[in-house]
Amino acid sequence: MSPFHQILGNTLVANVTNFTVWFALTFWVYLETHSVFATGMIAGVYLVFTAAFGIWFGSIVDHNSKKLAMLGSSVVSAVFYALALAVLLLSPPESFTNPYNAFLWIFVFLVMLGVIAGNIRSIALPTLVTVLIPEDRRDKANGLVGMVSGIGFLTTSVISGFLVAWGGMLAVMVLALLTTALAFAHLSFVQIDEGRAAPDPETPAEPKRVDLKGTIKVVGAVPGLFALILFAALNNFLGGIFMALLDAYGLSLVSVEVWGLLFGVLSTAFIISGLVIAKTGLGKKPLRTLLLVNLITWAVCCIFTIQSSIWLLAAGMFVWMLLGPYAEAAEHTTLQKVVPPERQGRVFGFAQSVEQSASPLTAFLIGPLAEFVFIPFMTAGLGAELIGSWFGTGPARGIALVFTLAGLFGVAITIIAFRSKYYRQLSAAYARPSEGQPEPAPAQ
Repeated sequence: MSPFHQILGNTLVANVTNFTVWFALTFWVYLETHSVFATGMIAGVYLVFTAAFGIWFGSIVDHNSKKLAMLGSSVVSAVFYALALAVLLLSPPESFTNPYNAFLWIFVFLVMLGVIAGNIRSIALPTLVTVLIPEDRRDKANGLVGMVSGIGFLTTSVISGFLVAWGGMLAVMVLALLTTALAFAHLSFVQIDEGRAAPDPETPAEPKRVDLKGTIKVVGAVPGLFALILFAALNNFLGGIFMALLDAYGLSLVSVEVWGLLFGVLSTAFIISGLVIAKTGLGKKPLRTLLLVNLITWAVCCIFTIQSSIWLLAAGMFVWMLLGPYAEAAEHTTLQKVVPPERQGRVFGFAQSVEQSASPLTAFLIGPLAEFVFIPFMTAGLGAELIGSWFGTGPARGIALVFTLAGLFGVAITIIAFRSKYYRQLSAAYARPSEGQPEPAPAQ
């Protein structure tokens, strides 16, 4: 088995671990507190940490061996999971039923820091695609990366739902520590030729710093690249709504076991699309693919909660998950082509920080807005009077209205992006022959 495929398998184990912890935490906190505000805050914490650490994580990936960065990610996750487990065991049980209790939020912060440490892998993996895979096959390799994410979601949702129902967060944290140790042990034995040249004694070494100014200069040198990152940020601004409210909406329709199982079944869409991309690629215009995918998914978002139906919700989620890997693979393929390899870690980290910086605002705002504005609006307010006869009334319909409005806004910004000069500029930059790209061994 090639090193690339071994890394994919190892990343799968790490992703399943971290996403299981994150999903389970959200399920568990909602079931313990019955607070949409609390789940919105958890989503916000995740996104704030992602935005805050992305640039730093990218610098770690660029300035160190990719393998060492990924190993360090596992160690840091294990440390925070162990601390969180200690808080869980030592705190009074009633602390976790109050959404405003300090012990609950200490536990949440420690768990989320462990999850966020895994983001180093999400930055390192696409840079390894550049190193290990020839340029004409990178879009297909990115499809395999998306498939791994899909398999992770498939197993994560099922595992987290049943783990929370069976053993609560105690079972989740014990399993997380065991599988994190397993991923570390396996990666230690994988041999990766990263093509890192020996340092020239006559050339001063580049300082190992974040170098935000240099990274911004690299991004600005590619026409339209800032616009691509901004477009992704606007998408994530709306995506924060899903992180904050989707679990609460789903759990209003079905039990936690059924919701977890449903998520698992629907996540096969990630696997299907990943396999298709790995077979066919993205074509010669990945940016066009990216925008078309966004247009379809936001249109689906307008209607998948239009009625209170788990089947309608499931159909919309399936389309969303089926097309998601296309968008991610298209963005990664573009960055791998237009950004110098020695800067890719920092650019991927910068993109992650900027793209995710919009979502915390949504996540932090949408929980209180849903609980104190939209839910009353569709329960006994003007919304219930105006559209309640066909849209439905009650707390779940208040959440559903937020999704519909987000979908309409998403369609609008995608159409604007399609008609922009920045789309044409970046498409032209991608079409130009690449310079200075590494030549991976054909065996990889």
